Amino acid sequence: MDLSLSIIPYHPSFGHETVQMWRDSKEKAIHQAELHTFEDQLYFLNHILLQQFTVELAISGQQVAGMIAYNDKEISQLYIHKDFQGKGIGEMLLNRAKEQSSGELSLYTFEVNTQAQAFYAKHGFDVMARGSDNEENLPDLLLKWQSKTG
Repeated sequence: MDLSLSIIPYHPSFGHETVQMWRDSKEKAIHQAELHTFEDQLYFLNHILLQQFTVELAISGQQVAGMIAYNDKEISQLYIHKDFQGKGIGEMLLNRAKEQSSGELSLYTFEVNTQAQAFYAKHGFDVMARGSDNEENLPDLLLKWQSKTG
């Protein structure tokens, strides 16, 4: 990767930039504007997500290139800045979650997000269930990965 990149723990000083990247990336992926206000999403990131998940950022220069929120069983969020997609950042963040996992990880992705589905399939995730129990009211997929060594 010809990209100067570092992975750092999330810090609220990156909050506004992280939320803007998250919103832009999600809108591009699902072709639907974010339902929550910017301020509500920032509060969620700083006060709710951080309590339940490890949140890490991929930083290129001084710019937030991506973010992941995960624990030992689940990936809650994985978004890459639209200008940095296809450069291996998602794989790098995903591998960090796999290394810290219990040997399996689950996540949800929207059915309309075929790019994410291909990414997760390439990295060993299988479709376990289909549904639409989400705020966006869009069909989604429950995906699961299991370590081959576990």
